[in-house]
Amino acid sequence: MATREFITHSAEETIALGRTLAGILSPPKLVLLRGDLGAGKTTLVKGIAEAFQAASAEDVTSPTFTLVHEYRGPHASLYHIDLYRIDTPRQLETLGLDDLISGNSILLIEWGEKFARFERERDVEIALERVDDGVGQRLVEADSKQAYGSGAASIAEPVSENSRRIRITTN
Repeated sequence: MATREFITHSAEETIALGRTLAGILSPPKLVLLRGDLGAGKTTLVKGIAEAFQAASAEDVTSPTFTLVHEYRGPHASLYHIDLYRIDTPRQLETLGLDDLISGNSILLIEWGEKFARFERERDVEIALERVDDGVGQRLVEADSKQAYGSGAASIAEPVSENSRRIRITTN
């Protein structure tokens, strides 16, 4: 497993990092997005959607109440999915997520860790975690079954309230 870390200091930098992550997210992909409410998952998706020319950052919003947002680009269809309110396999089944999987689809699933199926099937995992250091850091880890560079990069520096440490770990 290879791990890389990044630190972003603003929402704009997190969006920019999302754009660069698109390089490891060529379809088809199933991506788990982990993190507490407000951790920055949708902010990262804004950059991913822009990179695939599927939506502008301003058009990407959290699917908390609609459960699924679809963004279509010329080479990929992105599905930003929020399973926060989905508690049972039966409820999950009614969403029809299997119907979204195709050769050009990328499923970006928030709260997917609630279902063992997604833990097994995921290609990439991006975990965002607040680090309580009194400054408001956020830690983001990504784990992919596809190689993303070699070795680990660890960055230790003070960060502001809007900063996120982003760790990408790949198999």
